Amino acid sequence: MDTAPFTLEITQDAPAVFHAPPCSGSLDLRLGDCMEGMKTFPDGYFDLAIVDPPYGIGRDGQKETNTKNAIHRRRKWESKGWDAATPRPEYFDELRRVSKHQIVWGANYMTPHLPPSMGWIYWDKGQKLSMSDGELAFCSMQRALRSVTFNRCEAREDGLIHPTQKPVKLYKWLLENYAKPGQRVLDTHMGSGSIAIAAHYCGIHLTAYEIDADYFHAAKARIARETAQAELFSPQNASLSHGDESAR
Repeated sequence: MDTAPFTLEITQDAPAVFHAPPCSGSLDLRLGDCMEGMKTFPDGYFDLAIVDPPYGIGRDGQKETNTKNAIHRRRKWESKGWDAATPRPEYFDELRRVSKHQIVWGANYMTPHLPPSMGWIYWDKGQKLSMSDGELAFCSMQRALRSVTFNRCEAREDGLIHPTQKPVKLYKWLLENYAKPGQRVLDTHMGSGSIAIAAHYCGIHLTAYEIDADYFHAAKARIARETAQAELFSPQNASLSHGDESAR
């Protein structure tokens, strides 16, 4: 378990928990195996699970591309082997047990493990490259199919720390349309932490797992850096920074 806390209240034996300002949700970030973690929660504990598990297409060790257009360049990533296969059936069984509803990215690679649904989500990446124009997500809520466009290159504005990093705006859209403030959301494969940043600003209580220590620490640093802006511009801190008008 990670021992570098966000706040002094966290003990060395506790998961890395970030206590956000009162106006937002809370982030419980855990370094460890999501399968072991899910076993500790009762049935239906989470209102929603939004997950981006391995697609089994080898994206963890992608090669560098050097094009004339800097926006479309792709860096080389170390091959860690985590994208060699999709999750086993027991992962989906456990995911459905602990969450009332599920949104699963890359579900077109995992259809044997998922029930029929009308509520698929299509993310248009807003660019035409040699790779796919977009990605599909399964949604267990019986809603109409929805599409949303966010340019994948927006994820690079904050600096890429993960080969399959998704934009924060994409997760913010998901939380605003499929969850409610105060609800409990589970992410089993945190990756770059984009969902955690979005959850912070949407007032969502997120529990997120990441099994790779390198990704975990990089994501935690990114999350702490970006969510610090909420504290800086909170009403309490704003009044302190501008002084008390009544005293003038």
